[in-house]
Amino acid sequence: MNAKVSDFGMSRIFGINQNHGKTSRIVGTYGYMSPEYAMHGDYSVRSDVFSFGVLLLEIISGKRNSSFYQSNNAGDLLCYAWRLWRDGTPLELVDPVLSYSYSRNEVIRCIYIGLLCVQEDVDSRPSMNTVVLMLNNDSTKYAISWSVDDASITDIYPR
Repeated sequence: MNAKVSDFGMSRIFGINQNHGKTSRIVGTYGYMSPEYAMHGDYSVRSDVFSFGVLLLEIISGKRNSSFYQSNNAGDLLCYAWRLWRDGTPLELVDPVLSYSYSRNEVIRCIYIGLLCVQEDVDSRPSMNTVVLMLNNDSTKYAISWSVDDASITDIYPR
């Protein structure tokens, strides 16, 4: 009963106590597949973390990764989110429908977590347990490299 976020059809690939593997048959929904799985057939629990990150950024932006279009040459939603983060304007990612009816710090934290999840290097992604802890933690225990007062603690770089 452990659903796989990346694609429900993929859950058939995993054995009962299996948490990583390799397949010669790539299945899933393209916009949510981790790079290591899409390119090499390598999957793990961190593949689900990647998919969750895509989903989180889609919720924040109100846009789908698979059908994303932005005029400033951002190839997809993930590249666009990374660019905004790098430029210090992550709140431009937020769906305008929200009309500023959100907590800036919470949204910035969610964008940060989403970007951590979609890192290309599988070992750089947090575990899902860590993601849950970060989402549930209201304090600033986790270093976030962008803040409303421009106090930078650490830097993350786009994939």
